[in-house]
Amino acid sequence: MNWLNSEAFTLFGQHIKWSDMIGNVIGLIGLAFGWRRSIWSWPVQFLSGVILFAAFATAHLSGSAGKQVVVMIVAVYGWWQWNRGKGQAQDGGIAVRFATWRERAVMAGAAAVGTVAVALLFKAYPTLSWDPWPDAYIFVGTIVAMYAQARGMVEFWFAWLLVDLVGVPLNFANGFAFSGFVYVLYGALVLWGLRDWWQRSREAGQPVLEGAPA
Repeated sequence: MNWLNSEAFTLFGQHIKWSDMIGNVIGLIGLAFGWRRSIWSWPVQFLSGVILFAAFATAHLSGSAGKQVVVMIVAVYGWWQWNRGKGQAQDGGIAVRFATWRERAVMAGAAAVGTVAVALLFKAYPTLSWDPWPDAYIFVGTIVAMYAQARGMVEFWFAWLLVDLVGVPLNFANGFAFSGFVYVLYGALVLWGLRDWWQRSREAGQPVLEGAPA
């Protein structure tokens, strides 16, 4: 497995590692599957988590490595949740919707409290992270985004956008340049996916006229 952490090539003066590149490309594919509301989004994200865990663990970025463990756990939950909800939409796919105001408040509150708690943990144990606050923000934000995806909430895309805002500069600063480049691509895919899920949620909420085929 040592070759995974070796240098693949140099891009714009940045050293690209095989593990960083492969893990993030697979993660990008998983997000694309999420846009298509395909249940294969979850095993693909799980595989991405396995590879990125190896990358971050060998770089002694314990916080980022720990995030990948949580990503894998949430991926299993998402697989289970989408299996339960499959077929709810009229087209046979996963039904998507906007979160209620209560759900939004709970997720925002959990994100804020979780970020503070994880950042304080990282500060108490400096070996866990080089950048406690942004690392904690991405750690918790990723969990919130994946949870919202598992529940079929359109807000899942907004959560990913917020993670992107910090993820791009943090990955470049920590030497994971390919992660930084991929996060930029994530931003474009997130906007595209947001538009698609937004439209589908509005269509799902429209009443069917009496006498018209459902």
